[in-house]
This record gives sequence, C-alpha cells and structure tokens, in this order.
Amino acid sequence: MILHYDQQPLIEATDAADEGILDGRAVAAAMREQLASIAAELSERGIEPSLHVVQVGQQEASTIYVKHKIRACNEIGIRASHHRLPEEITEPRLHRRLEDLSADEDVNGILLQLPLPAHIDDTAITRRMDPTKDVDGFHPVNLGCLMTRRSLLEPCTPTGILTLLSAAGIDPQGKEAVVIGRSVIVGRPTAMMLTRADATVTICHRHTADLEQAVRRAELLVVATGVAELVPGEWIRPGAVVVDVGISRKDGQLTGDVQFESARKRARWITPVPGGVGPMTVATVLENTLRATCMQHGLVVRDGQLLSAGEAGLRFESVQGLKLMRLHQ
Repeated sequence: MILHYDQQPLIEATDAADEGILDGRAVAAAMREQLASIAAELSERGIEPSLHVVQVGQQEASTIYVKHKIRACNEIGIRASHHRLPEEITEPRLHRRLEDLSADEDVNGILLQLPLPAHIDDTAITRRMDPTKDVDGFHPVNLGCLMTRRSLLEPCTPTGILTLLSAAGIDPQGKEAVVIGRSVIVGRPTAMMLTRADATVTICHRHTADLEQAVRRAELLVVATGVAELVPGEWIRPGAVVVDVGISRKDGQLTGDVQFESARKRARWITPVPGGVGPMTVATVLENTLRATCMQHGLVVRDGQLLSAGEAGLRFESVQGLKLMRLHQ
C-alpha cells in the first residue's frame, strides 16, 4: 500500500460512539488528524499536495458537496482549487480542461463532480483524466484494476465504507452480504471490494424479484439507492450490519434509504444519516489526494512515516500506454 496509517485512533473513535452506531464523523476526524500530519511532512519536503475540483453547472447539491471537500482540504493542508464551468460547456472544451489539468505537474488530484449535465457523456469525459490523478477512482483503468486487485486509487464511498467497517472490527469474510444499488459510483465497486474481502455478495436493484427476502438474509447490508426509507426496519436480520449510503429529504428531514429507528432495534451495527457514510467519503477524497501525491513523487507512508519507495523496499512501475503506476514489492 502507498499510504498506511495507524488504525488504533479509528478503532477508539468507534468505541467512543453510541452503542451499535458506526459513527462516520468520529472515524473521519481520526483519519483527518493523521492525514494532516502526512500533508505537513510532504510540505516540509517542498511538496504541496493539491486537489482540483471541476464542477459543471450550479446544481445546489453539487455546490454543497464541493464546498465540504474544499473546506476539508484546507483544514488538513491540501491546496484545493474549484473550477466552475458553465452548464452549457461542450464536451471538447471540458476534454481540454481535464487534459490540461492532467498534464500540469503541480496538480496532484483531479475530482470531476458528478452528476454532469445530460449532454455530456461522463464515462467518455472521465477517460480524459490521468488515472494517477483520478482521486474519485472512476477512470476505467482504475475500475479495471479494482477488478484485478491491483488498484492504487479506488472509489471513495466504497473505500470509506470498508474503512468504517474495519474501525468497528467488522470482518466481511464469510458473511452473506447484500448490496442494493448497482451504480458505478457506489454499488458495483462496493460489491467488488466486499467480494475481495471474502464476503458472499448479492447485488440487488429495481428489477430484483423479491427484495425483502434478499434483505432478510443479509448479515451485511449496504443500501445505495437514494430512495428514502426504501428498506423497512422489520426486514433487517437480527444482528446484521447495516450501511445506509442514501440521503434524501422527507417531510423536511434528512433521511436514508433504511428506516433508521426500527432498523436500529434489530441491527448490531448501523450508520446514521447524516453522519455515517458521508464524512467517510470526504475523508477518503483527502486520503486519495495524498495517495496520488505520494505516487507521483515515488513516496510511500508507513506508520505515519514518509519514505521513498526504495527505502520501503518497494518500487513503482509505469504501465506503458495506460499511464498508470503500479507498486511492487
């Protein structure tokens, strides 16, 4: 791994939370504290980590998310820039902007805020980024490497989920896991990561014939649909782990995809909405930005110490034609 930090503060943050609550805010705060130290050490070496967020249009939710990410960057010592582009921008112009950022040696991370306007093909646009700077992990090369277990930058929300589970001592190995939602952003990469962690995974979606029965057998349930309270609490298997990724507004209140209060009575662990997965996603954006920065400078972090790959007994390898660096023992 390029960036490895101390898990104990994350475990302590979980232990201090209310019983059965996977407190993303507390765990993310413990992550940010260590990430700030890494950013400071990079700065001492004359390396100023940078993240460039590209937003097309002025969608209110996207603007709020970008503001949170930029504020989090500033708090830990990452220089963040916000590129506001008009909604009517053409694909060729957006292509050029991403290619220019990719070619700029002072740019370590690029984040293209989704969703994009309907006239822009987000998959085609993502290909225009250098995969070593794609902190969202959505470049086809990074997603392909996730499938082959050789990825260095992985999607932020699924990575944050796995970090949160680890902080609570939840091992997916051997568990019956159900993921509701099959998006490239959350559902599919989460399923892949859980499979990699030796869970037995079922992916459900709008065409699943009997969603209730799938949920009832899940020892580990991840719901990422954006449909408010799609999953009734009575469906939750007693003792299950419930990760609610969705966030919607219902009757003037923020709510997730799972009926929280009734689900909490049955679940062993559950994420709140808000305050569960969201903060972990933002913290993982910071983590991936520092990971990309280290990768581009041939550095790794071991137990909070910044080392050259050589000092760590590792080496980077550029894969011709893909512009992707791999780390080898």
